[in-house]
Amino acid sequence: MDVILLERINRLGGIGDTVRVRDGYARNYLLPTGRALRANEANRTKFEAQKASLIARNEERRTEAQGVAGTLNGKSFVIVRSAGETGQLYGSVSARDIADLLKEQGFAVNRNAVELNLPIKTIGLHTVSIALHPEVDVSVKVNVARSPDEAERQARGETLTSAEAIYGIDEEEELEDEADDAEGETEEDKA
Repeated sequence: MDVILLERINRLGGIGDTVRVRDGYARNYLLPTGRALRANEANRTKFEAQKASLIARNEERRTEAQGVAGTLNGKSFVIVRSAGETGQLYGSVSARDIADLLKEQGFAVNRNAVELNLPIKTIGLHTVSIALHPEVDVSVKVNVARSPDEAERQARGETLTSAEAIYGIDEEEELEDEADDAEGETEEDKA
């Protein structure tokens, strides 16, 4: 189905572009949300009449998003979750969790704006991209930790998931000892 876009949509096109999309995508998302019109002569003339107001509305939204982006870009947020000794979370941190955290901090961010392909399942520092507007993206750091104290240590750069951090073991020494043991066994087996 051919549609006329009423706003910029990532990987699809800009305002006024006529693009071919799948019927279901058009009927279930683009048309009901007011992001597009069916491409026919009546809608083309309707779009031309509204073009100036659509462009002005888009510019207003972009300016608003840039204002939020200026305060949000590069910020770090802490999420405390239960995790095992290896750093594997018992649950996960989803886009909804991040959006809720940002709303608690006073940022108006929709969960659909949080671009998280897969949920976060380990503790540590994670960079998350947020699309405030199709033309405005920001990155924030999400510090997932087991406690606020652990979050502070991670923010300083400490690694809390390695064997040294958890058990006080130097991993390189442990690997060398294992390699020496393996070499010793093979020489004894040969004799």
